[in-house]
Amino acid sequence: MKCNQLIEFLEQIAPLSMAEAWDNVGLLVGTRTREIKRVYIALDATDEVIEAAISNQADLLLTHHPLIFNPIKSMTGDDFIGRRIIKLIKADMIYYAMHTNFDVSVMADLAAEYLKLTNLEILEKTDETHGIGKVGCLPNEMTVNDLCQYVKEVFTIESVKVFGDCNAKIKRVAVLPGSGKSYIQNTIQSQADVMITGDIGHHEGIDAVAQGLIIIDAGHYGIEHIFVKYMQDYFNSRIDEIEVFAEEISSPFRIL
Repeated sequence: MKCNQLIEFLEQIAPLSMAEAWDNVGLLVGTRTREIKRVYIALDATDEVIEAAISNQADLLLTHHPLIFNPIKSMTGDDFIGRRIIKLIKADMIYYAMHTNFDVSVMADLAAEYLKLTNLEILEKTDETHGIGKVGCLPNEMTVNDLCQYVKEVFTIESVKVFGDCNAKIKRVAVLPGSGKSYIQNTIQSQADVMITGDIGHHEGIDAVAQGLIIIDAGHYGIEHIFVKYMQDYFNSRIDEIEVFAEEISSPFRIL
């Protein structure tokens, strides 16, 4: 399959028009005429991921988070971004990112599906039918402590951070994969009891609790790694001629 054909396929899932204005998504390295036979999928284009993609002789690396965010004035081996881009070019590998366009079109619904939420509403609309995050009801009422265990189980993570009363009983939750601190007020207005997200700092956490919102911080990676399995399954079920390899779930940090 030609790269431009594969790009059309990817943009049916997550149109570039759905990305936030500050984001950088789509084809970031390579040419559209390249033949694609093998794809490697990961959350981030780390050195380890790029090496794994090369080892698996991938023609295209697909990640959720873009390696290139800001304009590049030079590309050398003196910094990690330049070093990685050079490595991709030397390997003749295409690099494509699906970030906030995937968040809006798929990620929030997918996370809500993992949690088995019902009566879904959009947390923050970006148009009439799409938006960032989802609000819904748990399968049954549970304590915050039980919900923490549930979150760890469904997203295959070792730990979460909690701001608020772990004994409180809750039913209505908001889930926003990635970094949710900018959407705390939206969550409070949605009348959710708990927000499940990542990247919550000290001040955001205690201020949320002061306004009646409990927060479960499952980590940025902790929820968003579901991108990898979703895209792997999507490829395997729809494109027979492409061989797919995927990064194994592995948190980028450890709590000791």
